[in-house]
Amino acid sequence: MSFLKRFFRTQDPRDTMRALYIQIIGKARESHWYEKGHVPDSLDGRFDMMAAILSLILLRLEEDDSARQESAWLTEIFIDDMDSQLRELGIGDVIVGKHIGKMMSALGGRLGAYRDSLRGEEDFGAVVVRNVFRGELPEKDALAHVAEGLRGVYSALNQAEIADIIKGEAAI
Repeated sequence: MSFLKRFFRTQDPRDTMRALYIQIIGKARESHWYEKGHVPDSLDGRFDMMAAILSLILLRLEEDDSARQESAWLTEIFIDDMDSQLRELGIGDVIVGKHIGKMMSALGGRLGAYRDSLRGEEDFGAVVVRNVFRGELPEKDALAHVAEGLRGVYSALNQAEIADIIKGEAAI
C-alpha cells in the first residue's frame, strides 16, 4: 500500500465489534449444540444457532442506550458476512440481495420472539423449537439442552458489563 493510502486510510468504526462477532461465531459453532442439542449440523442449523446467539446479544445491547450504534454495527457485520458466505457458495449478484433480505427478516423475527419469551410473554422452549429446530420438535433432552444453553448465554450477558460485551471479552 502506498504511503498516501496508508496516511489517508480511515479505520472502519465497525472494527470495534469484530471481536464480538468472532465470539458469536465461535459460540454458535460449539459442538454441544449439535451433539447434545441435536441442532441440525447443516447450513440452516448453523445459521439458526448463529442467529439465536446474535439475537440474544442484540437484545442485551438494546437494553443500554449507549450501545445503539454498536448494535447497528454488529448487524452490519452480520449482513456483510452473510453476503460473503452466499457469494462463496456460488450465489450470484442478482439473487444475493433476496437471500440477505430473507436472512434479515428471519433475524428480525427471532429478535421479536426471543424478546417476548424472555419477558415471559411466550414460552421460551416453543420459541427455540420454532427458531432453532424450524418447528420440528426435537427429543425432550435435546430441546432442554439448547433452551438452557441459550438462557445461560443470556444470563451471562446480563451479568456482564456492556463495554466487555462490545469488546468480545464477556464470558458467554
